[in-house]
Order: sequence, then structure tokens, then C-alpha cells
Amino acid sequence: MSPTDARDEWLHTEMGASTPTTITVAGHDLAGELMGNVSLSQLAFRFVAGRFPTEAEARLFDAVLVSLADHGITPSVLAARLTYVGAPEALQGAVAAGILGGGSVFLGVAEDTARFLDGIVAGVEDPSDDELRGAVAEALIDVRERGERTPGLGHPVHKETDPRVPRIYELATELDLFGPHLRALRIVADVSAEQTGRRLPINGAGVAGAALADLGFEWRIIRGFTLLARTAGILGHLAEEMQQSMGMPLWQEIEGRSTEA
Repeated sequence: MSPTDARDEWLHTEMGASTPTTITVAGHDLAGELMGNVSLSQLAFRFVAGRFPTEAEARLFDAVLVSLADHGITPSVLAARLTYVGAPEALQGAVAAGILGGGSVFLGVAEDTARFLDGIVAGVEDPSDDELRGAVAEALIDVRERGERTPGLGHPVHKETDPRVPRIYELATELDLFGPHLRALRIVADVSAEQTGRRLPINGAGVAGAALADLGFEWRIIRGFTLLARTAGILGHLAEEMQQSMGMPLWQEIEGRSTEA
């Protein structure tokens, strides 16, 4: 390798490249091999994992993305709709506004849960239920001492059961993808109830983070998948906003109330 080649190595990407006659994506001919043969979710999996998913992995991965796509009139949706009211000529601004709030309360919980569970799973030599239970107990005590919420537990609407959770567990079991992170999360819910006397449900973002971790994804990239999924939902809300605005009357209602004597 010449000094020039070595200096320019950082310019190389495995994601894709173009010539005047071809487009290569993830090492495959885009038009000839990928288009019509793989789904967007399979390609997203390939981009991050460096390989295409198995049939079982693709099914669980799709289920996770679908579970995160929309959850009603959330703050991110309101941000997107109100931004569109102010700048209908810039759809990208409304989409961006909708995903920028993916943090510790909404969407970011998947990443936080995966990171929390990673610490538990990595701390045991044998991820049996008994070993995991001991590690979970210590981790939960540490969380409470820091005054933090337990990642993956609790939901503002679903007080008993988040309907997404049993379905992900069912699919993971059926597809033989029920791994240590999903097992640890279930134990987290049980041990938390034992320690506090109050049972909090596992939430959809938490189970999504656990499932993605069991699919082999590092916690640092998992929030990206939640944003990928939620972008589809935001687009749906913006399409609806174009036909029947919620943002404009919402702004007018708040404006009117704030100026009342």
C-alpha cells in the first residue's frame, strides 16, 4: 500500500458506492440483487450487523420495528404536527422534529434497557435464571440508590400489561430467539415487584431493546432502530395532518386559552 492509499483509507465505506452505470449497496448490486428481493428491514439489519438476518431473525426484527412504529398522539407526534403547521414547505423539518425527542422517556428507553440488561448479563458467567436473579437484585438496588427509574418497567397508559410485550415474548420463544436479555428483563420485573411490593409492567420499548440485544445488536445502536421505526409512524401522522389538521386547531386552542382574562 502506498502512503497515499494509507492516508485515504478513512474515505472507504462498506455501505455503498456508485459508478456511472452501477450502484453497489452493502457489497451487492442494488438493482440486480437487492431491489425486489430484500425488504427495507432486512437491508437495515445487514447495514448494522454486517450480514442479512435469518428467516427467524427477520421475523422478530420486523415485529420489533412494527411495535415501535406508532403509539398515538405522543409528544414526538405533536412536535412533528406543530412543526408542519409552521413550515409546511419543509416536510423534513417536521420529521426531524418528531424524532429529536427520542430520549429517556420516549423511544430512548429501548437503548437504556438494552444497556441496563447488558450490564446484568455480562456480570454472570452462566446466564441461568438463578444467576441472573442474583445479578438483577443487585442492579435494582443500585438503581434505587441512585434515585433512577428502572429501565424497561412502567408505562403511562398500560398500567397492567403493555400488549406488545407478551407478543414479543411469544414470537421470540416460537422462533427460538428467546435469549438472555429477554430472560433477564422478565426477571427484572419479578424481582422489582418483590423488592418494592409494587409490580410495574414491562413496557414495549424495554422489550424491544431486550429483543434487539438478543439479536446481537450493541446497545449504542439500538435507539437508531427505534427512530427508524417511528419515522414511519410520523410520516403517517403528517400525511393525516395534510388532510385534516390537528396541529392548527391545537395551537389556536392553546393560544386562545393562554390569552383568556
